[in-house]
Amino acid sequence: MEKADLYTHTSENLVEETCYHCGLPCDNTAIRYDSKSFCCNGCRAVYSILKEKDLCAYYKLPDAKGNSPDRSYYKGKYQYLDLPEIRQKVVSFSENGVTQVNWYIPSMHCSSCIWLLENLHKLHDGVTAALVDFPEKTVRISIRDEAIKLSGLAGLMSSVGYEPYISLNDLEGKKTSRFDRKRIYKIGIAGFAFGNIMFMGLSDYFTIIGSTGLGSETEAVFGALSILLSLPVFFYCSSDFFVSAWKAIKNRQLNIDAPIALAILVTFVRSLFEIASQTGSGYLDSMTGIVFFMLIGRYFQDKSYSLISFDRDYKSFFPVAVSVIKNGVDSQKQISEIEPGDRLRIRSNEMIPCDGRLISETAAIDYSFVSGESAPVIKTMNEQVYAGGKISGASIELEATKKVAQSYLTGLWNNDVFTQDRDEEESRLTSFINRYFTIAVFLAGSVSWICWAWAGDFKRGFDAMTTVWIIACPCALLLSDTFTNGNLLAIFRRNGLYLKNAHILEKLSGIKKVVFDKTGTLTLPDAAEVRFKGIPLTPAEKGMIAEVSKQSVHPLSRLIREFLERQAGETGVFSVSGLKQYKEQAGGGLEAVCGGVTVRLGSGRWVGETGAGEEETRTSRVYVAFAGMVRGFFEVESKYRDGLKETVRSLERDGIEACMLSGDRPTDMAFLSEVFGGEEKLSFSRTPQDKLDFVRQLQGSRKEAVMMLGDGLNDAGALMQSDVGVAVSDNINNFTPASDAILEGSRLKDIGAFVRLAVAGRRIVTGSFGISVIYNIVGLYFAVQGELEPVVAAILMPASSVSIILFTTLTSRLKARQLMKAKNL
Repeated sequence: MEKADLYTHTSENLVEETCYHCGLPCDNTAIRYDSKSFCCNGCRAVYSILKEKDLCAYYKLPDAKGNSPDRSYYKGKYQYLDLPEIRQKVVSFSENGVTQVNWYIPSMHCSSCIWLLENLHKLHDGVTAALVDFPEKTVRISIRDEAIKLSGLAGLMSSVGYEPYISLNDLEGKKTSRFDRKRIYKIGIAGFAFGNIMFMGLSDYFTIIGSTGLGSETEAVFGALSILLSLPVFFYCSSDFFVSAWKAIKNRQLNIDAPIALAILVTFVRSLFEIASQTGSGYLDSMTGIVFFMLIGRYFQDKSYSLISFDRDYKSFFPVAVSVIKNGVDSQKQISEIEPGDRLRIRSNEMIPCDGRLISETAAIDYSFVSGESAPVIKTMNEQVYAGGKISGASIELEATKKVAQSYLTGLWNNDVFTQDRDEEESRLTSFINRYFTIAVFLAGSVSWICWAWAGDFKRGFDAMTTVWIIACPCALLLSDTFTNGNLLAIFRRNGLYLKNAHILEKLSGIKKVVFDKTGTLTLPDAAEVRFKGIPLTPAEKGMIAEVSKQSVHPLSRLIREFLERQAGETGVFSVSGLKQYKEQAGGGLEAVCGGVTVRLGSGRWVGETGAGEEETRTSRVYVAFAGMVRGFFEVESKYRDGLKETVRSLERDGIEACMLSGDRPTDMAFLSEVFGGEEKLSFSRTPQDKLDFVRQLQGSRKEAVMMLGDGLNDAGALMQSDVGVAVSDNINNFTPASDAILEGSRLKDIGAFVRLAVAGRRIVTGSFGISVIYNIVGLYFAVQGELEPVVAAILMPASSVSIILFTTLTSRLKARQLMKAKNL
């Protein structure tokens, strides 16, 4: 880093000098450092930090506008964050030396902020990851406790201009209302000035219709008042357009704000000239109108996007339930209804939905979903456990200490999605449209002015030039995909299909093959007949089987447990000794030591039944062994969901091939062959690895898109391998990071309608894109002829974005209504 004695202060060329970091004017003096100008030592310090860490690529981003660091920062300002009682309330996760926080950053405003915040790990080795939620202006950060404290993290962020906002409400678990008053102030000031300037300009309209007007002295006074009213609009309300345009130009790029800013500047300067020289009344009404309507349009656009995000994160919950214990009896409760104080039972491979206090003696928890560390964490009674952990081993009981945070779970779900290539592709598309579209707009406006000036009509040339710069807008082109997908995500959710993110919609629209798991997917989990065949079981043995099966969330375990509890009587309570050494083998079964006896439940091969054949039957079998001796098996005759045959036929009519996989022995061959159109579409006795390999084989060299529908338990690998993995949920906690979507079991019959709606969504995007192109062509046609006033163009430009929002909303809902009506949804 260069020494401090290289800093020099100069007052030369102050008018032209702006801060290299934040883009604001350098006031009295400019601080020179590394051949660049800075408005303050804070901005210079941020630049030196970024340069030292080789992060100066930040300044090459199109909308880079750095934040000045917190000037009120002092050593020890955030020391309170390290106090145990405060730290516990601030962190969202803390285990094995890894801590996560989710902080609100008020100064976050553009993609450059996202880039810098998500590169915090390059500023300090103690930061392992950072993920930004831009609509909410929050960043989730993971740190290593041994390398950096929370106070140090807050200080680091403040030093580069992103001070976290930590309020008392946040510490108490209340959501702080965060309202952008600055934008509202700008809209209000611009609207006030626009209305009054329009009123004072009535004399021009009186003159046009033949009136004598208001007199030169009155017009001069009104002209001066108009200038006075326009000053805050020009210097304050329109500042976002100028700063954005300047940052782009400084980095040798152009964005859509550049022609808007130039139109505002030209209109304002010409108006000052006309009023001062008394050669006209100027265009201050147009200038203030341009700013007013543009601000309203962008506010509405951002508000619509935020509502989509809010609807997804706070108004909707996964169709997932968890076991709640009340008076010793388990009952199912939707995670959205969990309250602090509820006693929850979380079974093996289930996810902990909210923070809580462990009631069981011990628990083995896999936090790889949260921190990436796969080694189980051992917790003991009364210790804190965090949302997002998966139970490894026996089931546990815990007391909820917080409500379920849907936005947190959504963030975790998307944490493992490697969408960098897709995001970079979209970024390149946006940059391409912005750059070349803007150049074309500048050329069109300039040529229009030259042509009309050549013809001698300078006023029309001026109107044509400014109107072209204002009316042409690629925003609608860029918004089509965002708003269509946002609407479709909401429609899918309301009809029982919850998608991980918008990228899944595009994958869903290209599905060519669908693979169904059998148990828990095609079958109804709560409607089956269970019988035991073998050596009669004693009450104690039944209690041990029930206790072992209680640890698992597998549909067959659940059915056996409920069958035995019904036999035990209304209380459903067994008196058994403590359970130890529980383990669950995917595709095999369960094993535990209960009352000093090793108990095994599962397939014939798993328990050691050599005579378990593969003959076709109408039932599934779960064998039981005590201390290595097979005692018999539970026979489970499943009942299938309604409408399976029509579901498969609807997929086939759309050219989608359907087949079935099962880890069970061959059952119901005749029925399933009729449903899927032949035995060659059925495959039984498949291990989890077999299922994964089967999906990979279906994808093949042609990379045909495959959808896998399963319960997310024994088929997690296949769900992850597939292009779209759907976990089918029936009032159970099978939330898994392997899946791309969660489907309510009762909606399985509608999977074809969902695919068709995703295809329709692609067409809606294409249609809205076409509308945007037509708008720009028609608008430019009239603009270059000088037939549009600048203020009218300022109304039409945001109106185009509003029209895209309305078009995508109405057409997606209309199409959904048609498809849902056809499917009786």
